[in-house]
Formats: sequence, C-alpha cells, structure tokens
Amino acid sequence: MSPPKPRPASGPGPAARKATTPRDSAPAHGSTPVRGGAHAKAPVATLRLRVTLLNVEPPVWREVRVPGELTFAHLHAVVQAAMGWEDCHMHEFRIGKDSVGMPSPGAFFQDDRPLLDERKTRLRDLLGRRPKFRYWYDFGDDWWHEIAVVRDADHDGGQGLLAGEGACPPEDCGGPYGYAEMLLTLADPKDPQYEETREWAGDVDPTRFDFDAAARAVAKVIKRMSARKQA
Repeated sequence: MSPPKPRPASGPGPAARKATTPRDSAPAHGSTPVRGGAHAKAPVATLRLRVTLLNVEPPVWREVRVPGELTFAHLHAVVQAAMGWEDCHMHEFRIGKDSVGMPSPGAFFQDDRPLLDERKTRLRDLLGRRPKFRYWYDFGDDWWHEIAVVRDADHDGGQGLLAGEGACPPEDCGGPYGYAEMLLTLADPKDPQYEETREWAGDVDPTRFDFDAAARAVAKVIKRMSARKQA
C-alpha cells in the first residue's frame, strides 16, 4: 500500500545534498546555457540538453547529447531513459505558448491549448530563440522538468548520456511534496509510517545514480531511433 499523497503545487524537500556525478565534476562542466537561440542559426548535428527535475532535493538532473533532428516523441523516450522513469503516465512538453504531446480522441487539453503531435514536431520547429522549455510527466503527481539547450564546449561527436546526479523518485509517490515526505519518513525509523513506507518504497537512496545503467538505457533509445530512420 502506498503512503498518502498530498497534492500541493510544490513543496520543499530534505536539506540533504550530495553530488554523484560519474563523469563531470561540476553539474554543467564544459557547457553554458545557449542565449538568444544561437543553436537556431543553422542546422546542428547534435544538441546537448540538460534536464532538471524541479522542486526536489537532493537535486536530480541529467545531461544528454542527442541528434539535432530529434522529434519530441523521441525526446520523451530519451528523458524517460535518462531520468529513470517507467513511462506509465501521460506527458506533455511546454514550449512558450505551444504544447506538444500525444493527441488522443477526446483528450483534455490543459489551459485550452491545442496539442501539437509530438511524433511530427521536431525540436528545431519550436525552439527558435527559446533555450529552455518544460516537460511535464504524470498529470497527477506533476513532475515538472526544465530542459535547457547548452553550448557544447567538449563536443566530440558522440551521443548519449553525459552526466547526472541524484536518484529518480519512485513512480506514484505523490509528486515533489509526497517524495519529500517519504524521504523524511524513511530517515526516521521511529516514525509510525516507517515500516509501511519502507515496505512500499524499498531501499531508497536519493543521492544514488547508476550512470552506467542509465547510459545503456539512453543508448538503446538512440539506437532504436537511428534504426527507424534508416528503415
């Protein structure tokens, strides 16, 4: 049985903070945010993206390098693999006034926005001068991610996962607020909800990040994308 899931828009997390970056000694080593849409001046072979899960502590982020011709459907798969989500809930991208996702008959559109088909919409079609946009996963738990395009000072032509920090929260734990409450409960064996929460959540270490496993998952997604393009 899962612990209660309060639903405020966001909430503070535990104060603990510990970097577990396998490759980069700093969160954005060798890269700085793109300003003014510099990436949009000419087609690029690859894009370096920094994905940050918002409203959680300890911090959770990933950096990936992906093909420049990426569709938002492909980006969704990359983000899921890099973060460690299980892709069992609905999702949507927000780019300025545009929303991008998977259309379905009778779907409810947030804020009355028309939904662009993520399978037909490429990043280059919408980013323009917007170096940052958002990815919304699980419309109940409300996991919001900021995705920033960064300049790639260390570009070596490769694609895949570059760096990361922090564990992906468990699915269905109640969003940022529920996750923070869960961590507080697990940190206190005397808490009345400790045993039940531990049984449901298992051994949770919010600072743990298995870079190799995430890198393999991202590489698998990119390989599948390339195979489809060549077919």
